[in-house]
Amino acid sequence: MDELFKNVKISVNPELYLKDPESSALGQRIVGNGILLIDRIGFEKFTFKKLGLEIGSNESSIYRYFENKHNFLVYITNWFWGWKEFQLTMATYGITNAHEKLLKGVEVMTHPVVEDFRFLHINEVALYKIIINESSKSYLTKEVDSQNKEGYFSVYKRLVKRISEMINEVSPEYRFSLSMASMIMNGALHQHFLKDHFASITNCNQNITASEYFKDLVIKTLKMEDHG
Repeated sequence: MDELFKNVKISVNPELYLKDPESSALGQRIVGNGILLIDRIGFEKFTFKKLGLEIGSNESSIYRYFENKHNFLVYITNWFWGWKEFQLTMATYGITNAHEKLLKGVEVMTHPVVEDFRFLHINEVALYKIIINESSKSYLTKEVDSQNKEGYFSVYKRLVKRISEMINEVSPEYRFSLSMASMIMNGALHQHFLKDHFASITNCNQNITASEYFKDLVIKTLKMEDHG
């Protein structure tokens, strides 16, 4: 199965870039090193000038790919959610039991990230730390409504709906499947943030994972105890 997906490409809305960074070695270096730089210094201090120094290229070469650093953040956020959708598809393929499929989906969306050999130019662990700490800056802006209309967040929204559909398969009468799905996705990020920075106000730690918490929450909320 892994052999079949070695050359898979994660699709990102072309509105987010001027030139597809996946189309060239320079573009891939911009994305890969940009992720590492944001992880190291934070999004506020991140600039294309600093990134240019990292990759040994002119700042202007980066602007040929991305209009500004906000679009770069939205791009890598989109890439992350597209990657998670790819993982979800692979992990749940062939599972016919609705309960098992939902719990596997929750696990995929909440467990800690490890590097994926299929995408050598991207450090998924560093990217996940950015998603935890910085991704809200991609949509907490005055332009969020217009950007939403342009499809900036379509992958994230599609993923929420896929989890919602899994919830509906288990419990068609449950009225809050979309809210639960978005809460699982955002809540997992928040619990990982609390574990790393405010450990005194979460039960998640080295021994109790966010996956355990959210699976327990889903099982009890949807009354799945009797179904294994």
